[in-house]
Amino acid sequence: MAHDRNAPEGRRDAGAGAARRPESTSGIDYAAVFQALPGAILLITPELVIADANEALLRRAGRERGQLIGRFLFEVFPDNPDDPDASGTRNLRASLERVVASGAPDTMALQRYDVEAPGRPGVFEERYWSPVNAPVLDADGRVQLIVHRVEEVTETVRAGAGDRVGDRERMAAELYTRAQELQEVNERLRQANDWEREVVLALQEAMLPAPQPVGHHRAAVRYQPAVGALNVCGDWYDLAELPGDRMAVAVGDVVGNGLAAACVMGQLRSALSAAARVVAGPARALEVLGIYARSVDGAESTTAVQAFIDWTTHTIAYSSAGHPPPALLHPDGTVELLDRATDPPLGARPEHVERPEARVTFADDAVLALYTDGLIERRREDIDVGLGRLADALTRHRGADAEALADALLAELLPPGGATDDAALVIIRL
Repeated sequence: MAHDRNAPEGRRDAGAGAARRPESTSGIDYAAVFQALPGAILLITPELVIADANEALLRRAGRERGQLIGRFLFEVFPDNPDDPDASGTRNLRASLERVVASGAPDTMALQRYDVEAPGRPGVFEERYWSPVNAPVLDADGRVQLIVHRVEEVTETVRAGAGDRVGDRERMAAELYTRAQELQEVNERLRQANDWEREVVLALQEAMLPAPQPVGHHRAAVRYQPAVGALNVCGDWYDLAELPGDRMAVAVGDVVGNGLAAACVMGQLRSALSAAARVVAGPARALEVLGIYARSVDGAESTTAVQAFIDWTTHTIAYSSAGHPPPALLHPDGTVELLDRATDPPLGARPEHVERPEARVTFADDAVLALYTDGLIERRREDIDVGLGRLADALTRHRGADAEALADALLAELLPPGGATDDAALVIIRL
């Protein structure tokens, strides 16, 4: 299917698209650049197997390329068996695993990591390093390689003490102790971030409970938090029964993350839910929300979409404040993006200007899907590609009930390793 922007009454079908990386026309030989980099670099797979090493790394490690490539990292670089306090492999493994889990760089404290002397198996030399590990992500945000950049600081550790062996040892011990203290502080910070994530998730769960049945209509809701301790954001959903055979449904997305975003989310969700129950339509509900948001710190640039479903007239009235368009799956398998009433996000539009509102008809057994951008957006990818993925998945699973369809969309549209942004989803079988 292809988008049809000239379809009657604003209807256009969403179809599949393929992400395409721009072709390089620079003529740069990146393999040669990698080898010429002055910093020592290893490329490591998520399974911790060495994929490549540049010349600077080989010189510093005193190894030949064939001794490294394709081998398990800690088989090539084990701890010094004669040092009972050696922690280099444990610390490095923990850092690499954090990169794979979070998709974010990880800077390590100074490490003592002894290395076997070239040509002298089993003989280890005392060495100090300053490592940084960074992910290389694919189009779906999954870690496909880890860039391990390391600077040797052995001479720096020993500098300033002249030739006095005792002074050198004391300086090395002092620097190493301070580095270990810094690493312990970093670990406590990570634990604190993990605790904050649990608090945010608990707050999200309390404010986004499973909805009560709305009449006899079949609905499913999902909230999928982002991976990473600090990435949980302010996505929300809401369903409310209206007089007559009607329902109000909304999703929204607060800018920012952590506790602050979750608290703002709770305030805005409650305000929009209350407004939807007393105003005449979705545009007016968003207008009331916009007025309220001016008094809430952190609510600027929030996006939201509100829809009123009327089963008596078989119509959906909707309005959007900068949010991705809801998708209406018709019984014949075509998907219509509801994008004819889109206005800027909260706080980003002129005052005293009415928000737009549009209306669309639906047939029995159609499906309405509202979602936040974490479900469809990917790095370096046009949003139309994500919308096409969503439309294809809706079409292929159009016979599923609301719960099964919601599960299928999350399974197919979110990256296997977890998304870096939250995703909220509401599915209603009309």
